[in-house]
Amino acid sequence: MERVKAKQRIENLRKTINYHRYLYHVLDKQEMSDAALDSLKKELCDLEIEYPEFITSDSPTQRVGGGPLKEFKKFKHPEPMISFNDAFNKKDMADWEDRFERLSAGSKRHGYYCELKIDGLAIELTYRNGLLAVGSTRGDGITGEDVTQNLKTVEAIPLKIPTTNDQRPTTLIVRGEVFITKKGFELINREQKKKGLKEYANPRNLAAGSIRQLDPAITRSRKLDSYAYALKTDFGQITHEEEHQILKDLGFKTNPHNKFCKDLKMVQEFRDYWEKHRGSLNYEIDGIVVAVNDNKIFNKLGVVGKAPRGAIAYKFAPKEAQTIVEDIIVQVGRTGVLTPVAVLKPVNVGGVTVSRATLHNLDEIKRLGVRQGDTVIVGRAGDVIPDIRQVIKELRTGKEKEFHMPKKCPVCGSLVEQIAGQVAFKCVNKNCPAIKREAVYHFVSRKAFNIDGVGPKIIDQLMDVGLIRDAADLFNLKKDDLLNLERFAEKSAQNTIDAIQSKKKISLDKFIYSLGIDHVGEETSILLVKQVKSKLKISELIYFFKNFRLEELQNIPDIGPVVAKSVYDWFQKAYNVKLLEKFDKAGIEIQVEKITKESTRLKGKTFVLTGSLESMTRERAKERVRELGGNISSSVSKETDYMVAGSEPGSKYDKAKKLGIKVISEKEFLAML
Repeated sequence: MERVKAKQRIENLRKTINYHRYLYHVLDKQEMSDAALDSLKKELCDLEIEYPEFITSDSPTQRVGGGPLKEFKKFKHPEPMISFNDAFNKKDMADWEDRFERLSAGSKRHGYYCELKIDGLAIELTYRNGLLAVGSTRGDGITGEDVTQNLKTVEAIPLKIPTTNDQRPTTLIVRGEVFITKKGFELINREQKKKGLKEYANPRNLAAGSIRQLDPAITRSRKLDSYAYALKTDFGQITHEEEHQILKDLGFKTNPHNKFCKDLKMVQEFRDYWEKHRGSLNYEIDGIVVAVNDNKIFNKLGVVGKAPRGAIAYKFAPKEAQTIVEDIIVQVGRTGVLTPVAVLKPVNVGGVTVSRATLHNLDEIKRLGVRQGDTVIVGRAGDVIPDIRQVIKELRTGKEKEFHMPKKCPVCGSLVEQIAGQVAFKCVNKNCPAIKREAVYHFVSRKAFNIDGVGPKIIDQLMDVGLIRDAADLFNLKKDDLLNLERFAEKSAQNTIDAIQSKKKISLDKFIYSLGIDHVGEETSILLVKQVKSKLKISELIYFFKNFRLEELQNIPDIGPVVAKSVYDWFQKAYNVKLLEKFDKAGIEIQVEKITKESTRLKGKTFVLTGSLESMTRERAKERVRELGGNISSSVSKETDYMVAGSEPGSKYDKAKKLGIKVISEKEFLAML
């Protein structure tokens, strides 16, 4: 074929293929069989191989846009991709409407645009001069990942949009959802099962994982679908409903079931209909999104926190499952209040394994009539927090046990008393470890076990729902335990579990420091380690320190009577001994530090640091001295061998000069290291 004719043929083939893509994926029509369309794609592919100079980025053949990537680049969204607050009933919706009506009276008169809330992955598409330039994930709302190559494989996403109107902006930003159909999900899981591989928990996780494949060919094989739901570029749209029509005219696939509702009564009818009929859809939905239809009012209402005031996610009733209450334990909260928690035979609810459910208080237990051994119906409030909905009393065997609130705190053993005028009970010990959670906060801190991503808020969540009672329980957590907490998704839950499990090996001084013994800091921990000698197993440490006499502790150089008493008392308490035994059982391993010639270079030398160092942090400098056998002191004395003076040294510098201590610069210090 002549070069000119080949170019024309390629252009015509592209137009024809794109036209039928639009018919099939956007208008849900088909004027040509799949086989015929495949033959056109084959011809186009062959011509582009023969005439590569005519290949363009928007060609249907470029939907797999290259080989596997090494990593995804970060992409900052032009404006934040915010999330929605949730509503679960009519009252929540009425309260939401009242809130924005107070800010902008008459807003509700403009009605609402309702969309099906697809259980997929939010994306943002950026087109420049009509061509798809960047496709990104939502990420944290501010920064996502550039997954353009993978999104090109999704047939429902146009690679090119019309640019015939000269008045149209050169940059177009569209937001939408990528998802996998129920049938596609079942097929992939069937293949996983055949290969002996783990099945995917739910379609959303599979869709998210597919978009984040480094090989676009894998993404293409998953046959993902997509709906556009927001136009972030000004095309003169006045309402959200009009926005969807513009998206459709531009060639984007929009959900045909979305609907304008004039008031909350119609919104409720729309929501109730789709809760009942969602099984007829070929994809999963978990509710509807309701937005003030008028864009001017929507923008005027603004954003509170990370959610727009003018829109809300109205969730369906959570899915439920049947299981058995294996035990009822008591969790002690931050204020000392005791909360009964049902330990359940693990059961899958909405794609997540549930093993705990709060019972709130004695009144709730009486209302439900729940006993240990009962068969119960469990749901997940807001599709997150597990709760018991119903006891199936007909399945009782007579061996079930009634629950009674303990007379002593299950954590510290102190007395429990009922709060006057309330149904609640609380621990009377203000120093109960469950109340003073600082010990667990300290345990995960950077200088102790240094567990990334596990901070006070997560620890509070874990303790409040009864998943952990102390730091040792962290090492028994599973991914599904975290998926039953708010703000946790598959990836973040797995990352947290991985972070915890990766810290099972630790040096003895850091382990002692992590216990949070009063007055025992890093330096004291190191002094105690020197007494331990060969005792490197936790089971041996328990015996060693429990039998360490107070007088012996007081005789350790640089350990005074107050510190010695604190260490002695800590190891005498039954709760602390039990905690150490739990660490041992959880597999915490004390690492042995090998003694080499290198590690004794600074043996017997004591250093004091003052001022700021340029080449390393103060903490790293201390670590290096210790690694080489030296000692670090926080105060200057006659026993100090070297004062390391960084920029802007403090009063320690003057004292060192006065005592005749050798002062060295950072450069000299580095040379010694």
